[in-house]
Amino acid sequence: MGQLDGKYTVVTGGGKGIGRAVVERFLKEGAAGVAILDYDEDTAKQTQAELADDRVIVVKCDVANSEMVKSAFAAVYEKFGRIDVLINNAGLTRDSMVHKMSEDQWDLVINADLKGTFLCSQQVVEGMKAQNYGKIVNISSIAGYGNVGQANYSAAKAGVMGLTATMSKELGPKNITVNAITPGSINTDMIKTIPEEVSKRIQSLIPLRRNGEPEELASAVLFLASDESSYITGVVLNVNGGLRISF
Repeated sequence: MGQLDGKYTVVTGGGKGIGRAVVERFLKEGAAGVAILDYDEDTAKQTQAELADDRVIVVKCDVANSEMVKSAFAAVYEKFGRIDVLINNAGLTRDSMVHKMSEDQWDLVINADLKGTFLCSQQVVEGMKAQNYGKIVNISSIAGYGNVGQANYSAAKAGVMGLTATMSKELGPKNITVNAITPGSINTDMIKTIPEEVSKRIQSLIPLRRNGEPEELASAVLFLASDESSYITGVVLNVNGGLRISF
């Protein structure tokens, strides 16, 4: 038996990177359905084709756009009938020092990374309350504790931690758990934009002396999305190789 047997799940930003690794792990663990919500519909559909599993559906969605979010979740509910697990993974970066950061850079990241988590969570709350069951896992970041050149991203990811804590208190009485994960340096497309010398310096600060793999994040997500974590809520789980300080 899999840890998600019979469960219907949604993974935002599930077309690549950490999101794709989560989708693949959920399928292996018996999920009855996995909906990939992604702004990059072509990449998401390519992932769907490569997985070749009829349990996977793709819905184009900009998580920062409330109307697209409503439409996307309506489509998922129409297909699946229910949502048991929501993984808020979609996000982006637009790095710059505070004094150089444009308002557009600020708004884009805050809207995608923080507002998007809020909007998607809103769409599943009533359904999860009605079924007296739900799992919400928000992907934050170690940058949420502060990181040079990422004021927008750090603020958004810190906001995700606060949102997680608040939702866990509000939704706990309905048997809905809400937790967050803070990845560190993970081998995804986002890491590829970091200059090599900076990447080496980051790895020197990690006790395990290496970047993490998306599959390692997926294992942590699975734990918080499964009934193995039934008495855990409001937690921020660091999955970062032991890194404790901003890089």
